Amino acid sequence: MEQFRIGLAQVNPTVGDLEGNTRKILEYIDRARELGIDVVAFPELVIPGYPPGDLLLKASFIKANLACLKQIAAATKGIAAIVGFVDRDEDIHNAAAILHNGRVAGTFHKIYLPNYGVFDEERYFRAGDHPLVFGLKGALVGVNICEDIWYRAGPTEAQALAGAQLVINISSSPYHAGKGLARERMLATRAADSVAVVAFCNMVGGQDELVFDGGSVIFDERGELIARARQFEEDLLVSDLNLQGIFRQRLHDPRRRKEHLAGFEQVEQVMLPEMGEGVAKPPLDTRIEPRWEGEAEIYQALVLGTRDYVHKNGFRKVVIGLSGGIDSSLTAAIAVDALRAENVTGVSMPSRYSSPGSVEDARQLADNLGISFQVISIDQAFQAYLGMLAEPFANTEQEVTEENIQARVRGNILMALSNKFGWLVLTTGNKSELATGYCTLYGDMAGGFAVIKDVPKGLVYRLAHYRNVSEEVIPQRVFEKPPSAELRPDQRDEDALGPYAILDPILHAYVEEDRGVDEIVNLGFDEETVRRIVRMVDQAEYKRRQAPPGVKITPRAFGKDRRLPITNRYHQ
Repeated sequence: MEQFRIGLAQVNPTVGDLEGNTRKILEYIDRARELGIDVVAFPELVIPGYPPGDLLLKASFIKANLACLKQIAAATKGIAAIVGFVDRDEDIHNAAAILHNGRVAGTFHKIYLPNYGVFDEERYFRAGDHPLVFGLKGALVGVNICEDIWYRAGPTEAQALAGAQLVINISSSPYHAGKGLARERMLATRAADSVAVVAFCNMVGGQDELVFDGGSVIFDERGELIARARQFEEDLLVSDLNLQGIFRQRLHDPRRRKEHLAGFEQVEQVMLPEMGEGVAKPPLDTRIEPRWEGEAEIYQALVLGTRDYVHKNGFRKVVIGLSGGIDSSLTAAIAVDALRAENVTGVSMPSRYSSPGSVEDARQLADNLGISFQVISIDQAFQAYLGMLAEPFANTEQEVTEENIQARVRGNILMALSNKFGWLVLTTGNKSELATGYCTLYGDMAGGFAVIKDVPKGLVYRLAHYRNVSEEVIPQRVFEKPPSAELRPDQRDEDALGPYAILDPILHAYVEEDRGVDEIVNLGFDEETVRRIVRMVDQAEYKRRQAPPGVKITPRAFGKDRRLPITNRYHQ
């Protein structure tokens, strides 16, 4: 058996852009052919983009995606390709096509359909019922899709027991902090358990609130990493595999074979014909790209998610309200890294309660980042509102209503700039604020994309410090002053929320771990504080339902990950 060259085309498709996605696939097939690749794999549902949602309910969408598959198949002269698409028989399937020498040689239907967190695949697809292997250049290769490889006794092991020396998994695995490392551990285990090479091709890019981090990898039959693609950018990972002898190494325990194949009616085999010499293989240096870690990894995810949301939705420029605080400073830095300084405008909107230092810090940040900066006072508009409301508000005390008017004036200004110049408004609220409702509907929540929506306040500071390591763009005073909305004299966030060092762990336990009040108290927190925070979270559900989308970086982001009723009397 000669050396087997595989390519993992880690590409960034756009949901619904069937023509654009197809062009990208064809370009990578041409590149793969020039490199002498025997089989090139593309991510899950790469033709329609992932996740396509209710576009899958449109018959015309399915038909168009099948037409694109036919066009791609015609371009596979002298090469094999594995391409994710939507298949249709009596139902529709999340599928992988094995394309070879100009035709569709075989099709695998995803067997395990995730239906938790951000996934809704059982809403749309029918599950497949049998694994598939194909023969190419004297090797047997298994193909499966994303979730299929996460289970020990699933399709991967069935394919290996059926003779596959190599298992290719095409995936669209959404990012959250730390997931990439856990995913690699799983893949290494799956390779070693099955005594087969495992090649994992992951999607990259942003799609609404989801980010796909790429990081495609190949593990040998001992579970050792032999190749890794870059994270958060498109890449073509190429590796020469020595598959000879792998099948002979496998221990054939008939009881084990029967046990793990019993759940499937059959393992389909597709034999691809030989095509002669083909293109000469140029020399190859297999790469193991380094992984981003910690705050650096999260920051890259935020940048990619912001860039793709802005560009894929047809915007070029953004506008951000700069308060001089840490949240808007971090948001602006991410926007510049995602979109370049000339495409970002910062607006300071001071009121009578704004400290002189806040405007100075906002201006210094804008200068450091090299972005356009404007100052638009809200005081005149605020006075006009108070005058208009003087009669109905007569004989009442000023309180949060008047504070919210200021936030809403600012929201109106940003939206006016957006309407006039076509700029997308990036909101600056963090997860701690959104969780507790410490934000104003149609005020600081007004906008098109919430960059740090899933970033707790403590992590905001750590990410800001990380950004300043390479270049000090966020002024030091922004880190030192206590957080404040500056909507009344001497206001501090902690007056309403308590210390963030206590708030964030309680929110993590309640929101991300679904712990009850008693469980959180048992972690060492004051019961009255826990009940107050839980009550704030529950009461703010209606606000979160009206918030713009934002980048998901935690395992349990607000939105698709956490779907609670607004009308709800259960509070525990």
